[in-house]
Amino acid sequence: MRLITWLFSSTIFLACGVSPKMTGTSKPIVHDVWNKLLSKHVDGDGWVDYLGFQQDSLVLNQYLDLLSSAHPNAKNWSRNERLAYWINAYNAFTVKLIVNHYPVESIKDIKNGIPFVNTVWDIKFIQIEDRTYDLNNIEHGIIRKQFDEPRIHFAVNCASVSCPKLLNQAYIATTLDEQLTDAARTFLNDPLRNRLEENKVSSIFSWFSGDFKSKSGSVRSFINTYAPAQLDSEAKLEYLEYNWSLNDSPPDQS
Repeated sequence: MRLITWLFSSTIFLACGVSPKMTGTSKPIVHDVWNKLLSKHVDGDGWVDYLGFQQDSLVLNQYLDLLSSAHPNAKNWSRNERLAYWINAYNAFTVKLIVNHYPVESIKDIKNGIPFVNTVWDIKFIQIEDRTYDLNNIEHGIIRKQFDEPRIHFAVNCASVSCPKLLNQAYIATTLDEQLTDAARTFLNDPLRNRLEENKVSSIFSWFSGDFKSKSGSVRSFINTYAPAQLDSEAKLEYLEYNWSLNDSPPDQS
Protein backbone atom coordinates (compact mmCIF):
# COMPACT_ATOMS: atom_id res chain seq x y z
CA MET A 1 0.00 0.00 0.00
CA ARG A 2 2.27 1.99 0.48
CA LEU A 3 3.73 4.86 -1.31
CA ILE A 4 5.93 7.86 -0.76
CA THR A 5 3.72 10.92 -1.21
CA TRP A 6 5.66 12.43 -4.10
CA LEU A 7 5.53 9.15 -6.03
CA PHE A 8 1.86 8.49 -5.46
CA SER A 9 0.23 10.34 -8.37
CA SER A 10 2.51 8.86 -11.03
CA THR A 11 2.02 5.38 -9.60
CA ILE A 12 -1.73 5.68 -9.82
CA PHE A 13 -1.47 6.66 -13.46
CA LEU A 14 0.60 3.61 -14.28
CA ALA A 15 -1.47 1.25 -12.17
CA CYS A 16 -4.75 2.33 -13.68
CA GLY A 17 -3.39 1.47 -17.08
CA VAL A 18 -3.97 -2.20 -16.27
CA SER A 19 -7.20 -3.43 -17.74
CA PRO A 20 -8.89 -5.75 -15.24
CA LYS A 21 -11.50 -6.88 -17.74
CA MET A 22 -11.28 -10.63 -17.87
CA THR A 23 -13.67 -13.00 -19.58
CA GLY A 24 -12.29 -16.17 -18.02
CA THR A 25 -14.53 -18.90 -16.67
CA SER A 26 -12.54 -19.76 -13.56
CA LYS A 27 -14.51 -20.49 -10.41
CA PRO A 28 -13.91 -19.00 -6.94
CA ILE A 29 -11.14 -20.63 -4.96
CA VAL A 30 -11.01 -21.61 -1.29
CA HIS A 31 -8.44 -19.84 0.90
CA ASP A 32 -8.02 -22.57 3.53
CA VAL A 33 -4.29 -23.06 2.84
CA TRP A 34 -3.61 -19.35 3.31
CA ASN A 35 -5.72 -19.33 6.46
CA LYS A 36 -3.62 -22.14 7.98
CA LEU A 37 -0.35 -20.43 7.07
CA LEU A 38 -1.50 -17.15 8.61
CA SER A 39 -2.69 -18.76 11.83
CA LYS A 40 0.66 -20.55 12.11
CA HIS A 41 3.05 -17.72 11.24
CA VAL A 42 1.27 -14.47 12.23
CA ASP A 43 0.52 -13.71 15.86
CA GLY A 44 -2.51 -11.91 17.26
CA ASP A 45 -0.76 -8.54 17.05
CA GLY A 46 0.10 -8.99 13.39
CA TRP A 47 3.84 -9.67 13.73
CA VAL A 48 5.02 -12.02 11.03
CA ASP A 49 7.38 -14.99 11.36
CA TYR A 50 8.98 -14.80 7.91
CA LEU A 51 11.47 -17.53 8.77
CA GLY A 52 8.50 -19.78 9.48
CA PHE A 53 7.02 -18.87 6.10
CA GLN A 54 10.38 -19.72 4.53
CA GLN A 55 10.31 -23.13 6.15
CA ASP A 56 6.76 -23.60 4.84
CA SER A 57 7.67 -22.32 1.39
CA LEU A 58 6.28 -25.40 -0.37
CA VAL A 59 2.87 -24.82 1.18
CA LEU A 60 3.05 -21.08 0.48
CA ASN A 61 3.89 -21.80 -3.15
CA GLN A 62 0.94 -24.19 -3.36
CA TYR A 63 -1.36 -21.37 -2.32
CA LEU A 64 0.25 -18.92 -4.75
CA ASP A 65 -0.17 -21.49 -7.52
CA LEU A 66 -3.83 -21.74 -6.59
CA LEU A 67 -4.17 -17.96 -6.83
CA SER A 68 -2.39 -18.02 -10.18
CA SER A 69 -4.76 -20.61 -11.57
CA ALA A 70 -7.95 -18.60 -11.17
CA HIS A 71 -8.43 -14.99 -12.23
CA PRO A 72 -11.56 -13.48 -10.64
CA ASN A 73 -14.34 -12.64 -13.08
CA ALA A 74 -17.79 -11.15 -12.69
CA LYS A 75 -19.41 -14.09 -14.44
CA ASN A 76 -18.72 -16.71 -11.77
CA TRP A 77 -17.53 -14.69 -8.76
CA SER A 78 -19.55 -12.48 -6.43
CA ARG A 79 -18.23 -9.03 -5.53
CA ASN A 80 -17.10 -10.24 -2.11
CA GLU A 81 -15.41 -13.30 -3.58
CA ARG A 82 -13.44 -11.09 -5.95
CA LEU A 83 -12.48 -8.56 -3.29
CA ALA A 84 -11.46 -11.21 -0.75
CA TYR A 85 -9.34 -12.87 -3.44
CA TRP A 86 -7.48 -9.67 -4.31
CA ILE A 87 -6.82 -8.76 -0.66
CA ASN A 88 -5.46 -12.23 0.04
CA ALA A 89 -3.44 -12.18 -3.17
CA TYR A 90 -1.85 -8.83 -2.31
CA ASN A 91 -0.92 -10.03 1.16
CA ALA A 92 0.29 -13.48 0.10
CA PHE A 93 2.46 -12.21 -2.76
CA THR A 94 3.89 -9.54 -0.45
CA VAL A 95 4.87 -12.27 2.00
CA LYS A 96 6.43 -14.20 -0.88
CA LEU A 97 8.46 -11.14 -1.88
CA ILE A 98 9.81 -10.77 1.65
CA VAL A 99 10.48 -14.51 1.99
CA ASN A 100 12.54 -14.42 -1.21
CA HIS A 101 14.78 -11.69 0.22
CA TYR A 102 14.70 -12.43 3.93
CA PRO A 103 16.38 -11.28 6.09
CA VAL A 104 15.74 -7.71 5.00
CA GLU A 105 15.24 -4.63 7.17
CA SER A 106 12.50 -3.07 5.07
CA ILE A 107 10.39 -3.95 2.05
CA LYS A 108 11.71 -0.73 0.49
CA ASP A 109 15.20 -2.25 0.43
CA ILE A 110 13.99 -4.64 -2.28
CA LYS A 111 14.59 -2.76 -5.50
CA ASN A 112 14.22 -3.38 -9.19
CA GLY A 113 14.70 -1.21 -12.24
CA ILE A 114 15.53 2.52 -12.20
CA PRO A 115 16.36 4.01 -8.76
CA PHE A 116 13.78 6.59 -7.54
CA VAL A 117 11.46 5.59 -10.39
CA ASN A 118 10.83 1.88 -10.00
CA THR A 119 10.07 0.60 -6.51
CA VAL A 120 9.40 -2.78 -4.95
CA TRP A 121 5.72 -2.21 -5.74
CA ASP A 122 6.56 -2.06 -9.47
CA ILE A 123 8.19 -5.50 -9.69
CA LYS A 124 6.09 -7.60 -12.04
CA PHE A 125 6.30 -11.05 -10.50
CA ILE A 126 2.65 -11.99 -10.02
CA GLN A 127 1.25 -14.30 -12.67
CA ILE A 128 -2.52 -14.89 -12.63
CA GLU A 129 -3.74 -16.91 -15.58
CA ASP A 130 -2.52 -14.97 -18.63
CA ARG A 131 -1.86 -11.67 -16.83
CA THR A 132 1.28 -10.44 -15.08
CA TYR A 133 0.90 -7.94 -12.25
CA ASP A 134 2.89 -5.97 -9.74
CA LEU A 135 1.60 -5.01 -6.29
CA ASN A 136 0.67 -1.51 -7.47
CA ASN A 137 -1.48 -3.00 -10.22
CA ILE A 138 -3.41 -5.07 -7.69
CA GLU A 139 -3.91 -2.35 -5.08
CA HIS A 140 -4.50 0.70 -7.25
CA GLY A 141 -5.50 -0.66 -10.64
CA ILE A 142 -7.88 -3.33 -9.33
CA ILE A 143 -8.85 -3.09 -5.65
CA ARG A 144 -9.20 0.69 -5.33
CA LYS A 145 -10.42 1.23 -8.87
CA GLN A 146 -13.08 -1.47 -8.95
CA PHE A 147 -14.44 -1.76 -5.43
CA ASP A 148 -14.76 1.75 -3.91
CA GLU A 149 -14.07 0.33 -0.45
CA PRO A 150 -11.74 2.46 1.72
CA ARG A 151 -11.61 -0.14 4.49
CA ILE A 152 -9.25 -2.15 2.29
CA HIS A 153 -6.49 0.21 3.42
CA PHE A 154 -6.62 -1.60 6.77
CA ALA A 155 -6.61 -5.06 5.17
CA VAL A 156 -3.84 -4.99 2.56
CA ASN A 157 -0.48 -5.22 4.27
CA CYS A 158 2.82 -3.70 3.10
CA ALA A 159 5.05 -5.72 5.46
CA SER A 160 5.94 -2.65 7.53
CA VAL A 161 5.54 -1.63 11.17
CA SER A 162 3.21 1.30 10.45
CA CYS A 163 0.97 -0.75 8.18
CA PRO A 164 -2.27 -2.07 9.59
CA LYS A 165 -1.47 -5.44 11.09
CA LEU A 166 -1.56 -8.52 8.90
CA LEU A 167 -4.67 -10.43 9.95
CA ASN A 168 -3.85 -13.97 11.07
CA GLN A 169 -6.72 -15.38 9.07
CA ALA A 170 -7.70 -15.26 5.42
CA TYR A 171 -10.35 -12.86 4.17
CA ILE A 172 -13.39 -14.75 2.92
CA ALA A 173 -16.52 -13.64 1.11
CA THR A 174 -19.06 -14.74 3.71
CA THR A 175 -17.54 -12.64 6.51
CA LEU A 176 -15.76 -9.96 4.48
CA ASP A 177 -17.80 -6.97 5.65
CA GLU A 178 -17.32 -7.90 9.30
CA GLN A 179 -13.60 -8.52 8.75
CA LEU A 180 -13.10 -5.14 7.06
CA THR A 181 -15.01 -3.30 9.78
CA ASP A 182 -12.99 -5.05 12.45
CA ALA A 183 -9.76 -4.21 10.61
CA ALA A 184 -10.70 -0.51 10.52
CA ARG A 185 -11.64 -0.43 14.21
CA THR A 186 -8.53 -2.36 15.24
CA PHE A 187 -6.27 -0.03 13.28
CA LEU A 188 -7.81 3.13 14.72
CA ASN A 189 -7.63 1.73 18.24
CA ASP A 190 -3.92 0.88 17.86
CA PRO A 191 -1.65 3.45 19.61
CA LEU A 192 1.34 2.25 17.59
CA ARG A 193 -0.33 3.49 14.40
CA ASN A 194 -2.75 6.19 15.55
CA ARG A 195 -2.87 8.47 18.59
CA LEU A 196 -6.38 9.80 18.39
CA GLU A 197 -6.30 11.51 21.80
CA GLU A 198 -3.59 13.76 20.32
CA ASN A 199 -5.38 14.12 16.95
CA LYS A 200 -2.45 12.32 15.34
CA VAL A 201 -3.32 9.70 12.73
CA SER A 202 -1.58 7.43 10.26
CA SER A 203 -0.18 8.89 7.04
CA ILE A 204 -2.51 6.48 5.26
CA PHE A 205 -5.28 9.01 5.89
CA SER A 206 -3.25 11.63 4.04
CA TRP A 207 -2.07 9.46 1.14
CA PHE A 208 -5.55 8.11 0.42
CA SER A 209 -7.67 10.99 1.67
CA GLY A 210 -9.75 10.97 -1.51
CA ASP A 211 -10.90 7.40 -0.85
CA PHE A 212 -12.10 8.28 2.65
CA LYS A 213 -13.72 11.54 1.56
CA SER A 214 -15.62 9.87 -1.29
CA LYS A 215 -17.20 7.42 1.13
CA SER A 216 -17.77 9.59 4.21
CA GLY A 217 -17.45 13.21 3.10
CA SER A 218 -14.25 13.85 5.04
CA VAL A 219 -11.33 12.00 6.55
CA ARG A 220 -12.46 13.02 10.05
CA SER A 221 -15.98 11.71 9.44
CA PHE A 222 -14.62 8.38 8.22
CA ILE A 223 -12.36 8.05 11.25
CA ASN A 224 -15.21 8.88 13.63
CA THR A 225 -17.30 6.09 12.10
CA TYR A 226 -14.83 3.46 13.32
CA ALA A 227 -12.80 5.15 16.06
CA PRO A 228 -13.20 4.20 19.73
CA ALA A 229 -13.74 7.90 20.55
CA GLN A 230 -14.74 10.87 18.43
CA LEU A 231 -12.05 13.24 17.21
CA ASP A 232 -12.19 16.83 18.34
CA SER A 233 -14.08 18.61 15.56
CA GLU A 234 -11.98 21.77 15.96
CA ALA A 235 -8.51 20.23 16.15
CA LYS A 236 -6.29 19.95 13.09
CA LEU A 237 -5.22 16.43 12.21
CA GLU A 238 -1.52 15.63 12.24
CA TYR A 239 -0.07 12.72 10.28
CA LEU A 240 2.42 10.42 11.95
CA GLU A 241 5.73 9.55 10.32
CA TYR A 242 5.53 6.14 8.68
CA ASN A 243 7.80 3.39 9.98
CA TRP A 244 8.89 1.22 7.05
CA SER A 245 10.82 -1.29 9.19
CA LEU A 246 9.85 -4.88 8.54
CA ASN A 247 6.84 -6.11 10.51
CA ASP A 248 8.58 -9.16 11.95
CA SER A 249 8.82 -7.76 15.50
CA PRO A 250 7.53 -4.79 17.51
CA PRO A 251 9.69 -1.65 17.33
CA ASP A 252 11.91 -0.72 20.25
CA GLN A 253 9.93 1.74 22.35
CA SER A 254 12.88 2.76 24.56
